[in-house]
Amino acid sequence: MADKRKASWGSGELYDLLCLMMLGTCVWVLGVQLGAFHWVDRIILTHNLSDVFKLGFFMGMGAVAASVSKSIRLRKAMRERDAAEAQAAETARHDPLTGLANRRLFTERLEERRAAGVSGRLAVLVIDLDRFKPVNELYGYEAGNAVLRAVGERLVRSLPEGSTVARLDGDEFAALVETGAGGEGLARLAQGAIAALSLPVAWYGHEIKVGATVGIAAAHPEAGTADAVLHAADLAMVQGKRDGRGTYRVFESAMDEALKARARLEADLRVAIDSGQIEPYYQPVVALPGQTVTGFEVLARWRHPEQGLLMPSTFIPVAEETGMIGDLSYLILRRACLDARAWPPHLQLAVNIAPQQFQDPDLALRILAILTETGFQAHRLEVEITETAIVQDLEATRATLGALQALGVRVALDDFGTGYSSLYHLRELRFDKLKIDRSYVNSIAEGDERAKLVDAIIKLGSSLGLVTTAEGIETETSVDWLASQGCDYGQGYLFGKPMPRAEIERRLVEGLLDTGPAAPKPEIGPRTVLTEKAA
Repeated sequence: MADKRKASWGSGELYDLLCLMMLGTCVWVLGVQLGAFHWVDRIILTHNLSDVFKLGFFMGMGAVAASVSKSIRLRKAMRERDAAEAQAAETARHDPLTGLANRRLFTERLEERRAAGVSGRLAVLVIDLDRFKPVNELYGYEAGNAVLRAVGERLVRSLPEGSTVARLDGDEFAALVETGAGGEGLARLAQGAIAALSLPVAWYGHEIKVGATVGIAAAHPEAGTADAVLHAADLAMVQGKRDGRGTYRVFESAMDEALKARARLEADLRVAIDSGQIEPYYQPVVALPGQTVTGFEVLARWRHPEQGLLMPSTFIPVAEETGMIGDLSYLILRRACLDARAWPPHLQLAVNIAPQQFQDPDLALRILAILTETGFQAHRLEVEITETAIVQDLEATRATLGALQALGVRVALDDFGTGYSSLYHLRELRFDKLKIDRSYVNSIAEGDERAKLVDAIIKLGSSLGLVTTAEGIETETSVDWLASQGCDYGQGYLFGKPMPRAEIERRLVEGLLDTGPAAPKPEIGPRTVLTEKAA
């Protein structure tokens, strides 16, 4: 565009010069051929005006020169303005960090190629980096920028010549490629891009490693607008993330339906939290070997008005990803404390706290507010955290643990052996209990080697002064073996499934739960009896 305008300004200057030359020629013809110059000469000689005439002539020449100079400056300023406009337009279509096309230019290119009649042979790849956020946190934003530039260069090299590569936003890139090689060719391209982006990026002596997940969508005429094609590729990429990252997925219509279903679930979950549709269920925890009930683990159940009773696996991940997990957890804790305050005073409640909540410096204060509001005693509450919460921020975890234990709340390390805990964490952080994951308990019957692992965990807990609870117990054989190895508590379907408040209170009144000889009768109002199947 700038070149075309520069050429147009050159033509304009030539036109002005020709006009001046034609004007001069007309004056010359008027003066010489019609005798005007002779008439002027007589006047000058008669009145002795030669000096005045020369002065006027040179002043006119100066004015012409000034006019020409001003014209040249104006032309130059206009050319610079046009060049700046062209540069601004170019910048508005490119990413300043990587120099790649941005979303605006990418969609324009896609629409141009489709308008040219090649949409049936085009595909869009959306590439999202894996494990990029820790790069900025560990090495700084300059390192992150270096990684993004390297990603852009590698994508340009790994994709066919003529492809349009763009940085859409943050660590998300896109590529527009021709699909002449068919589906297998696209698969190879996606795998090649993933392999190229998985190679380490050198940064001041460090090797920074990230990965990539790729979503693919065809840009055929029925696919809709350029934005619709990009959205489809993005959905495929999101599916790849859910399937484990470091892979590629091709868009299918079912993905769009799944996304809409997910959106509906999120909206329903917000309503459920506000309206109290999610309620606590209680699974007994027993002392070994006597199997006396010592408390309950609090588990969430959602009474969906259309889908019935939903299990936590359906909505807890959604709550964690959308940031609703805090409101949900505090809702469940408050209701559980209100339910259990009339139960025998030695029965404890164990509640799960999500890793995101454990990074909240006000977690202990929030729990204290709930205990104060409900009148539930702090020593009857046990907070369970997973090993993931520890590695996110060790110092924040240490501070929160100390604050909770200062209140009198006990803290258990849940699902021990399935995450990232080490002896260092167990030594540095003051836990009260280790919970042995059900996968270890279920493997006891599979052989001596599996049983040795469980025995080692029990002995580790004992040596550190921690009590142990085994989850997922389903057979008397497992109870006998765990008790013989020194495991303190057990939990599982053998002792009872998760039950609502009404069922727990019915069993307490009818003596169906052995809570020990000192357990007083709870004050219970009108009962709603639910069958075991409903529970």
